[in-house]
Amino acid sequence: MADPLIDRDELAAAVRLIEREAEEYLGSLDDSPARAPGQPELDEALPEEGVGSLRALSELVAVSVEGAVRSSGPRYFHFVTGGVTPAALGADWLTSTLDQMAYNWTSSTLASRLEQISTRWLKEMFGLPSDWSAVITTGTTIANFVGLAAARRWFGLQHGVDVDADGLWGVPPVPVFASGYLHASAVKALGMLGLGRDRVQILTRDSAGRIDLVALRAALDQLGGKPAIVIATAGDVNTGDFDPLREISELAHDHGAWLHVDGAFGLFAALSPLTRHLVDGVDQADSVAVDGHKWLNVPYDTGFVFVRDASLHAGPFSQSAAYLGREALARPVFGNLVPEMSRRARALPVWATLRAYGRDGYRAMVERHLELAKRVARQVDDASELERLAEVPLNVVCFRFHPPDVPEAELDELNRRIGAMVLEDGRVYFGTTEYAGKVAFRPAIVNWLTTERDVDLIVEVVREMGAKVLATAPGR
Repeated sequence: MADPLIDRDELAAAVRLIEREAEEYLGSLDDSPARAPGQPELDEALPEEGVGSLRALSELVAVSVEGAVRSSGPRYFHFVTGGVTPAALGADWLTSTLDQMAYNWTSSTLASRLEQISTRWLKEMFGLPSDWSAVITTGTTIANFVGLAAARRWFGLQHGVDVDADGLWGVPPVPVFASGYLHASAVKALGMLGLGRDRVQILTRDSAGRIDLVALRAALDQLGGKPAIVIATAGDVNTGDFDPLREISELAHDHGAWLHVDGAFGLFAALSPLTRHLVDGVDQADSVAVDGHKWLNVPYDTGFVFVRDASLHAGPFSQSAAYLGREALARPVFGNLVPEMSRRARALPVWATLRAYGRDGYRAMVERHLELAKRVARQVDDASELERLAEVPLNVVCFRFHPPDVPEAELDELNRRIGAMVLEDGRVYFGTTEYAGKVAFRPAIVNWLTTERDVDLIVEVVREMGAKVLATAPGR
């Protein structure tokens, strides 16, 4: 097979092949292990002559079914990653078919209009002011990057410098404060922005990482009214816990600081009256980041960022060229609100899933997951060889294997071994973390398909793997 044009007549057959295989794969998710038992062999040599679309796709399906982690399935509890709702999946297939360039209204009026509507709906869901600037990103890493880029621009202007035009020359180091819940993606964003990964001052009052508000006030007082950035976390990845957003926002703004909220999955607490108090004060932030491929259950990768001041949002990313055209000011150029000018039309699956299930549907799913997390917590508490390490305010259960006769000094290595065995076993999928100085598990429930029979495997598998490790331990 040479020129792809020769393969043109196979286009419809290629689509039907993937449709059939996808239907079979999706139909197996409920009963499939979260991790495939083996890894396929792959030919790594670049072919001189191609095999054609149908053979290539058939080979790809074979290796994918054998080697893909079932991250879209109901027993995947790792990395706080959701699945893909039927509406989002269908819309994502349509996205690839239409292949829109979501830079501006000229490149795709459809993509721009859907992004405008979808982000407005999300602001309503999360309780954010309707006049905030908003855009779809590739995930919370870039959402954090965009929000903190707006903060960097604000900081520079406080010192009379347009950092996006002139760089950071002449601008003093940026004071950044956060709790121990600070996520790696926010730290990465600070590094990419030239603000410094190691410049964040972590202010905690305990080994769990909870914010020390007294220390935050003292640190801001010491600045004497000079600008700073405060990063708050809505949904700690280890426990689902929240920084107190209302108190932090008041402290930050009383001292003239910028407040950025990383709400990757925790912002969805706003959907339920059971958890809405956890995000009280988020509307007082200056920028907010959130994921879509977590609790919204749209395809990986999708995220969102919301910025109070539209001019600060656009400043770091605005760029144009004669061939790109000029847009009316009333219409946002979404490609000028994020680093990428080449953008996939991620708004299609976002719009479709929100249109399909609405606020009530997502509230029902969130509340179902809250109950499932409490169910797992009860099972942990009822097992004599398990120890829950934190409260369960949302959808993450942090616990460890802790038989009464095993010394504390041996528990970290014991739990690491069990964690590796859980991943290798594959019936459920979650790894280990470190919380309050202890190696632990932190399964997160965010997949729209997950039910009681799925979460019941969490404790069952950990206890089973733990018993195997103890049975083979010397002297036991």
